[in-house]
Amino acid sequence: MRLIVDSGSTKADWIAIDDDGKILFTTQTLGLNPEILDAEEIVSRINDRFDLLQNKDKATHLFFYGAGCGTDRMKINLSQTFQKYFSNAIVDVREDTYAAVYATTPKGEQAIVSILGTGSNCSYYDGKVLHQKVQSLGYIIMDDCSGNVFGKELIRKYYFNKMPKELAVEFEKEYNLDPDYIKSKLYKEANPNAYMATFAKFLIQHKDAEFCKKIIFKGMKSFVKNYIRQYDNCKQVPVHFVGSIAFYLKDELQITFDKYEMKLGNVLRRPIDGLIAYHITNK
Repeated sequence: MRLIVDSGSTKADWIAIDDDGKILFTTQTLGLNPEILDAEEIVSRINDRFDLLQNKDKATHLFFYGAGCGTDRMKINLSQTFQKYFSNAIVDVREDTYAAVYATTPKGEQAIVSILGTGSNCSYYDGKVLHQKVQSLGYIIMDDCSGNVFGKELIRKYYFNKMPKELAVEFEKEYNLDPDYIKSKLYKEANPNAYMATFAKFLIQHKDAEFCKKIIFKGMKSFVKNYIRQYDNCKQVPVHFVGSIAFYLKDELQITFDKYEMKLGNVLRRPIDGLIAYHITNK
């Protein structure tokens, strides 16, 4: 049994397949980002799913693609945690961009591949190897155009009284905006980045409002300038996207790309289906 996992900071999609590619079961856990979770919490989140706990000794391979796995130290730490838990499996941990590449990019094609979800990332794939110009320093100072950055912007606008009154009323109906509650979520609980990203839903729901449009296009402009334009051939190759922010704001991405004369490629909400096809072909 082979386990294929696509993990962001918010959630992780798991699919178990047999040697013929038949799906044995699917499940979902909370996100397993090693940059913000210790080994004990990661194991606790896996144990929370009975199908994983019940089948952990049956796994022969674990292919894990995750947020927070961009450095060797994080990959090694997570691999060790998984190896102890799935004791009979060969463990392969890679950063989440590889999942995006395998799901969006035809074999041998050159492309820029980006992630816009709870966090954000951008790499160049030369058809064989992934190249990254910007090393992410995490959600506090990077992650342009991501759900957590958009969420932070909305919270700031609300508390600085910069949000239009009619939107502020809707915002108050949708979320618990008590300052003590927010501070507890941000500074005392796990996954503050995922919490901030929950506010991005409001931005998407009201994306036609001028206030929200400005935030969205400002974020996309920042992502293009700080990430995509790092690559000299950004106008010659397609730019693929994976993630809920990219998926639900695809029209806005297209407008932004037209402005910068770049080619918007495939835009997927989740890469997991493409990963199944990839691992069946490359078993």
